[in-house]
Amino acid sequence: LEKFDRKCVYCGKSGVVLNVEHIIPKARGGSNRVSNLAIACVQCNQKKGAMPIEDFLKKKPALLAQIRKQLKTPLRDAATVNATRWSLFRSLQAMGGAVAVGSGALTKFNRHAFCVPKEHWLDALCAGRINGVADWENLRPLQAYCIGRGSHKRTRTDKYGFPLCYFSRRKRPNDFGTGDYVRVKVTRGINAGIWTGRATLTNGKLSVETKVGRVKATFQNGKVLFKNDGYKYQYL
Repeated sequence: LEKFDRKCVYCGKSGVVLNVEHIIPKARGGSNRVSNLAIACVQCNQKKGAMPIEDFLKKKPALLAQIRKQLKTPLRDAATVNATRWSLFRSLQAMGGAVAVGSGALTKFNRHAFCVPKEHWLDALCAGRINGVADWENLRPLQAYCIGRGSHKRTRTDKYGFPLCYFSRRKRPNDFGTGDYVRVKVTRGINAGIWTGRATLTNGKLSVETKVGRVKATFQNGKVLFKNDGYKYQYL
């Protein structure tokens, strides 16, 4: 479902009953390997029957090439979650908090029963045996994703490997660095006021990423709240 975006691979319909589809039919020696499986609506599944996919899509070569490309797409994210979920569960239990778990079918049942839209972060509210989900409309998930801490490389090279320019050796002028979460005070201009956000250093000058855009500031009127830890945080 995740690989094919919960849509029929042949007609693109979503929100309908989907069947597991064998690209090479089992009647012709096809296997149950993941690389031979797709999802299709009932109508397309019955229409294709035991036909080879080359014959079924002989008038749609672009769609055939797209399906073959999708079949080879690895599910890295899903594999990572499956490999680490029980370790995460045991770690959360060891912290002493109340942790609820349940099957995907139970999560889907709760989501439909309490009219909660399909989102990964809302699925966490619907997991396990629950009596209801209240006030989810006013919740905002905090997204954290890895951006790194910059590069050790202090030159930029051309296609032959010769240096084009050199970067400053100091990555933290005035103890500020790109990725730090800072609070700055702007004393003049249309952006006058106090702003907090992620700092960006360009040509030795300080800017802060805010809800209204990028605000320029000075080092003298700024304070580092916490330094860059390699992740960027934002509310969705």
